[in-house]
Amino acid sequence: MFHYSMTQWLFFFYTYCFLGWCFESAYVSICTRKFVNRGFMRGPFLPIYGSGAIMMYVVSMPFQHNIVLTYLAGCVGATALEYITGVLMESLFHIRYWDYSHKKFNFQGYICPSSTLAWGFFTILMTRVIHRPIEQFVLNIPRGVLGYATFFLTIYIVADFALSFKTALDLRSILAKMQKAKEELEHMQKRLDVIIAFNNEEKAQKQQERELRAGELTESLGQRFMSIKETIQRTPGAYVDSVRDEIADLRARYNIYMENRKNYKEMLDFYKRDMIRNNPNMSSGEFKEAFEELKNAVADKKGK
Repeated sequence: MFHYSMTQWLFFFYTYCFLGWCFESAYVSICTRKFVNRGFMRGPFLPIYGSGAIMMYVVSMPFQHNIVLTYLAGCVGATALEYITGVLMESLFHIRYWDYSHKKFNFQGYICPSSTLAWGFFTILMTRVIHRPIEQFVLNIPRGVLGYATFFLTIYIVADFALSFKTALDLRSILAKMQKAKEELEHMQKRLDVIIAFNNEEKAQKQQERELRAGELTESLGQRFMSIKETIQRTPGAYVDSVRDEIADLRARYNIYMENRKNYKEMLDFYKRDMIRNNPNMSSGEFKEAFEELKNAVADKKGK
């Protein structure tokens, strides 16, 4: 079972990362009718497939002469890997790179019966069909050539993964700032409603208690500030000095938010935009609205 050297194991891992990228990118590109460079990384490698293939091979080796046990081992091992990977990635980045919530009997959206059953068939296919010619190919590569190839691939993949990891963390930071800004907008809206209602102006404004999206909040706040300005112009003594100072402070914070909102979208450099485009099924439970806004910004940027 463990007759491969560490270099050979690594080369197998990289090979399956590449084959997984080919499969995933081809499938999504066909479905969307445009080329999509799938995956967390920028290069043609999907670590989840490499990890899954190695795991399938290892857990099924004790049962290689029993196809049913091979299938079951693949189902259990690959499903566990998929669940752990999904939980860890969402914990780190607050973003889901896949989501089975729309499928029946899913568990927390990370795994579902259909994918589990498919993993079992993939295990049989991988261990009994795909791995054999790949194994023969790798074993025939001279040790020195294999060592150099694996070394350079390792440098490239580690660098690519590090850049992608940083990009994902930066994206999480942007989403967190956008969410915090929206909460500040909601606080400003409530305070302005109190000021307007206290001065018996446009009481209907106070009835607006529903949840608003960030874009609707900015428009709503803009209308409130305009209403207060018109009231002050009509009746200079409508608001006491302390209230005017508070309104001025809220207005200044509103202007800062509008400038930051523009900057957040401009912070989406090539790598972040590419990560969002390459994973059209990405979603965020914690930062749902902010992430949808960023996805729309990326789509608008591409359209232009």
